[in-house]
Amino acid sequence: MDGALVLPGDRIGSAEEFVPGHDTYVFGGNIYASTTGVVDIDPESRLVSVIPRSNALPRVENGDIVVGEVVDIKENLVILALAFKKGYESRPLPELDATIHISNVKSSYVKDLKQMFGLRDIVRAKVIDARQMRLSTEPDDMGVIKAYCSSCTTPLVKKDSRLECPECKRTEMRKLSTYYGTGLV
Repeated sequence: MDGALVLPGDRIGSAEEFVPGHDTYVFGGNIYASTTGVVDIDPESRLVSVIPRSNALPRVENGDIVVGEVVDIKENLVILALAFKKGYESRPLPELDATIHISNVKSSYVKDLKQMFGLRDIVRAKVIDARQMRLSTEPDDMGVIKAYCSSCTTPLVKKDSRLECPECKRTEMRKLSTYYGTGLV
């Protein structure tokens, strides 16, 4: 069975013989494929998974890195419209919103989320709860990777630890990622 092409619903093996892995499910004591792909069996752990070979949307899991646009800022929450998951840049995550709680912005105290994020900012974040779509920007490489002036909407340029608008010369602060302005995700 290892290496075999399977379709959703195809029986892969018994739950007594194998441990179900990615893109599989257990029903009635048997393990089935949940997507089109190739069966992958780890002989040591007896873990059976399906490596997708279809255009199924990527699944967001804890620990994944995602990129999204700030669509709303509340008193204690930032709401992002997710664009994609790192490693799946060409596969958008349609209509998937996530939140960053004020306690998950950075390791030090945050008084005002509007000093950390702005509307339309592009943010790189880590998934800490895939079920409730909660994100964190605490590590240095997480945070805003592209920001726009809150006055004239021109992209901001990094000057030391602040951001400056090349048009109106306004300076702003954000919770910046070390990737800010590099074009990398």
